[in-house]
Amino acid sequence: VQLVESGGGLVQAGGSLRLSCVTSGFSFDDYAIAWFRQAPGKDREGVSCISRSYDNTYYSESVKGRFTISSDSAKKTVYLQMNSLKPEDTAVYYCAAGVLPGLYEMLYHHWGQGTQVTVSS
Repeated sequence: VQLVESGGGLVQAGGSLRLSCVTSGFSFDDYAIAWFRQAPGKDREGVSCISRSYDNTYYSESVKGRFTISSDSAKKTVYLQMNSLKPEDTAVYYCAAGVLPGLYEMLYHHWGQGTQVTVSS
């Protein structure tokens, strides 16, 4: 199982970034894929999740209305479109795969290495 994130970078407040999570080694449509983030000195938090088998998406309150999660089954890739970025969105963003959807870390057993997102004020 492999998950590889990309798309992070430095952006000004109010700007946008799109993160990608390319997956391999498991049945993409049978798993929920989530994005988590961890800011310096803080716990890792769930940001968004998509589940094709449950046909549902989830968002944390802090990103609802600004971030959009989507997936491309043919490419086995999940995207996180992040708009109206704020300095408090600065963190390392991780994608993760699990059988059940949700924003709890314990649901996910496979993780990527992360990509840094920095939002300047």
